Amino acid sequence: MIRRMTNRRVLTDAPLLDAAAGRTPSRRPVWFMRQAGRSLPEYREIRANIGMLESCFRPDLLAEITMQPVRRHDVDAAILFSDIVVPLKAAGVDLDIVPGRGPVVAHPVRTAADIDALPGFDPDQVAAVVEGIGAILGELTDRQALIGFAGAPFTLASYLIEGGPSRNHERTKALMHSEPALWDRLMSRIDPLITGFLRAQIDAGVDAVQLFDSWAGFLTERDYRRHVLPHSARILGAIADAGVPRIHFGVGTGELLGAMAAAGTEVVGVDWRMPLDIAARRISAALQDDDPADGRGDSARALQGNLDPAILFAGESAVQAEVRRILAEADRAIDRGDARGHIFNLGHGVLPDTDADAITRTVDFVHAQPPAPR
Repeated sequence: MIRRMTNRRVLTDAPLLDAAAGRTPSRRPVWFMRQAGRSLPEYREIRANIGMLESCFRPDLLAEITMQPVRRHDVDAAILFSDIVVPLKAAGVDLDIVPGRGPVVAHPVRTAADIDALPGFDPDQVAAVVEGIGAILGELTDRQALIGFAGAPFTLASYLIEGGPSRNHERTKALMHSEPALWDRLMSRIDPLITGFLRAQIDAGVDAVQLFDSWAGFLTERDYRRHVLPHSARILGAIADAGVPRIHFGVGTGELLGAMAAAGTEVVGVDWRMPLDIAARRISAALQDDDPADGRGDSARALQGNLDPAILFAGESAVQAEVRRILAEADRAIDRGDARGHIFNLGHGVLPDTDADAITRTVDFVHAQPPAPR
């Protein structure tokens, strides 16, 4: 049953929301990052000759692309079809997503004047996204959550400073260390863009949100805590009153998991490099060290992850073996009190050449396993 309260659905049996809250779900929830698009032939057909960013700002397209994997795979959540740079583009930053390269910024941001010239955020700038969310909510069942999405501040700052994707983030790190006040000034201009975009999605009715830090794994924990954590915490804190689960995920962030959890999040995403039980122990221990007054239950977070996307190419028996291992790791962490729940996912996004049927079979296999114990 769905009861409506303004734009927010009240879902009484949504496995993803139950796992995020530490309740026993009716089945093990599963969704895949980058499930919306990439591997699906219907996605390639509908996106033919249409640019990525144009797709993100067309309500009909973003709604259809968001729903395609939900219809095909029976996943427990839709992830809004979007891109990390959408709030920058919406605000008026001159950028484009170049095929084969990624986001490219026409005028990189490297001086105080560049920072001061960055535009602000107005909810009207993402009216098309809000309209698309309404269409998606009209098609989802009462068991399927809709996850909103935004790039995290370090990743957006790196794109702005480097002018595009970077192998080493040398200009970004140089600014961070040589001019920390200027770095904070830049991050303080980025934070409202991200917060505004997340808030617009929440007000439109999404059931959860994910803050995705693609490049945070290039930082030491020391640098993350000094230069990034305060800003991610500000963003996540600004939406805490919305009452939706907040997921924080980064790539290559095994050494940062405790700090990322400290930013304020109910769910921590873990990439495929880190076993879930070890990740949960790190998170719990780090949060207790940050605030020794917290009890054990207050330091536990729900986990999300973490199948290596490449394993989907290895055949059904190999996939099932890895799924069993991951579920066992998650269950051990929950049994120890280091984790509150588990949402099955990949340890990063679906690879473009992945067989769509392999994804469907994996979802079916996860659903056939018992829910995580509580």
